[in-house]
Amino acid sequence: MTPILSNNYFVNFNDDAYRKLNVYISETRPSTIFILVDENTNVHCLPILMQELETEAGIEIIEIEAGEENKNLDTCSGVWHALTELGADRKSLMINLGGGVVTDLGGFVASTFKRGIAFINIPTTLLSMVDASVGGKTGVDLGVLKNQIGLFSDPEMVLIDPRYLETISYRELRSGLAEIIKYGITYDINLWNEISNFAELNIGAISKLIHRSIEIKNEVVTKDPKEKGLRKILNYGHTLGHAIESYFLESEDKENLTHGEAIAIGMVTEAFISQKLLNFPLEHVKSIKETILKIYEKAEIDVLDYEGIISLLIHDKKNVGGQVNFVLLTDFEQFKLDCKVEKDLIIEALNYYGA
Repeated sequence: MTPILSNNYFVNFNDDAYRKLNVYISETRPSTIFILVDENTNVHCLPILMQELETEAGIEIIEIEAGEENKNLDTCSGVWHALTELGADRKSLMINLGGGVVTDLGGFVASTFKRGIAFINIPTTLLSMVDASVGGKTGVDLGVLKNQIGLFSDPEMVLIDPRYLETISYRELRSGLAEIIKYGITYDINLWNEISNFAELNIGAISKLIHRSIEIKNEVVTKDPKEKGLRKILNYGHTLGHAIESYFLESEDKENLTHGEAIAIGMVTEAFISQKLLNFPLEHVKSIKETILKIYEKAEIDVLDYEGIISLLIHDKKNVGGQVNFVLLTDFEQFKLDCKVEKDLIIEALNYYGA
């Protein structure tokens, strides 16, 4: 597959990615290579990477606990201490091998340790491949509030190897598909048509969509690196979706949703809001709901949950002056940014999802 240039680095694919990784290491000669993993990627993904690495440099493995609940400053502190104890210096290289938690947190840790050391991301989940691979966003959560602490910082390169998808669960694979659905609805109707016609969800079918999905995100973020305008379309489904994800995360009586499961709900509800405010065609709203409910089981959101979800909307990073801003649709591939939505309509949209 053709490498994709994103700002000052390349997203490389398959065997060619490892060749370029080894050339980079040979040319830059890092003092030590630190590989950040979680307990899952340590077991299932690290052996694949170690077979491909060709270097005489010392390699140290740092493991963190898996899960969004560990994407916080406490975990960062643990990694910073480990780097210090293992003698990391400004010529060290950090390779982040994992899903979005590992790549987001690892990029943030590397970018702030000794005011910045080089890092490379190797995403191992579908979600991290199509979402976290470009854009330069690093960061961690603050309590249940997602990605509140972070900065823009580019890796030296990103490696995409679909073999890692064989190490994740079906649920995680399905979670990542939500971001591809988003790209299809907002940017490329051909992607949407492919997904809505899927007979079954499998790695082979999805792998064909990864390169195009990364291309789309890259086109958007290179035009708008700091999210001043166009890049906001990537937030479609995420305003309500993030609030729902956070609400389920902090609720003791609810099973956590994956990121993609929550964003899928966000896309249905925000399509409904788009129809009410911007005349987004009703048949498209129905198509989005039907397709998403064919892929994702309906989450149980009780009327008593609404206040808690709506209260979390105020913390969304896209808000300005306490006003909640939505990305809404006028048609497939057509959208309007910074839309104001009243509470009653949000409740109506949640009712529509649950109906």
